[in-house]
Amino acid sequence: MLPEIIKREAIYLWYYFSILLGQIGPYWVLGMALGSVISVFGKERIHKLFDSLQNKHLGVFGLIPASLIGIASPLCMYGTIPIAASFSQKGMRDDWLAAFMMSSILLNPQLLFYSAALGSAALIIRFASCFFCGIASGFLLHIFYKNKNFFNFKGFGETESRDTDPNLALRLLKNLWRNFKTTGPAFLIGLCLAAMFQRYIPEDTVAALFGKNRGFGLLMAASVGVPLYVCGGGTIPLLQVWLLNGMTMGAASAFMITGQAMKITNLGAVKIILGLKHFLLYILFVLLFALLSGFMVDYIFRIG
Repeated sequence: MLPEIIKREAIYLWYYFSILLGQIGPYWVLGMALGSVISVFGKERIHKLFDSLQNKHLGVFGLIPASLIGIASPLCMYGTIPIAASFSQKGMRDDWLAAFMMSSILLNPQLLFYSAALGSAALIIRFASCFFCGIASGFLLHIFYKNKNFFNFKGFGETESRDTDPNLALRLLKNLWRNFKTTGPAFLIGLCLAAMFQRYIPEDTVAALFGKNRGFGLLMAASVGVPLYVCGGGTIPLLQVWLLNGMTMGAASAFMITGQAMKITNLGAVKIILGLKHFLLYILFVLLFALLSGFMVDYIFRIG
């Protein structure tokens, strides 16, 4: 009897898994390809573009291109910090650095492409929330730390690029392989978790946690995002299932912001460059921005 039950449940789980893989898999593959192409052929140009901002007297308006360039950068947290350290050594303003780093931590072209699997509304919301989060972080530094140092990049220097193979095709393939090894396990885990949620978690439970009580749902989503968010791409299957089962778009937005900004693997590096006091301010800022943006998204969807 028990083997039959296990076999039946395995069939059900495979059914949900295969559907999710068919729906999201193409976005993951194309997203990896896009990320590798940008990393190999566009990364240096993107960073040179940010470096060139120093020659322009944009003032606080420089936060806009800084945040956009951060999103365009294909680097993860551990790649962003050394780049930011090199910019800081060249005299880049802290508020522009904050906008660049915040938006770069939250989003990159590859993750943006993944998010398209959730639909156009989620894609636009993710881009807008990350863009404005970058601007907000820089603006707060501009107001409260205008003549003070916020970051401590001591010990950080720009790392050497691993995309150095003289053969462009091999360089791209090597980058794509590294990308696959980095994102593949988390994406697979995300699919498995999403399949189990669809099979064993009733729709009413998801709606009760992340949908019906909007204030509680936002707080839950922002809190759950921290331990669950191992990799941005790995959470796309979970978000797709939750949105179908009653999660509000505002709760999804809060989950994406807190999870990406406060991944356990990232927080150690953030604390090093900020120090304890500024690190606590960073945590508070991320939580407040996630909740406020979630409320705004849900309000827009209610009146839309």
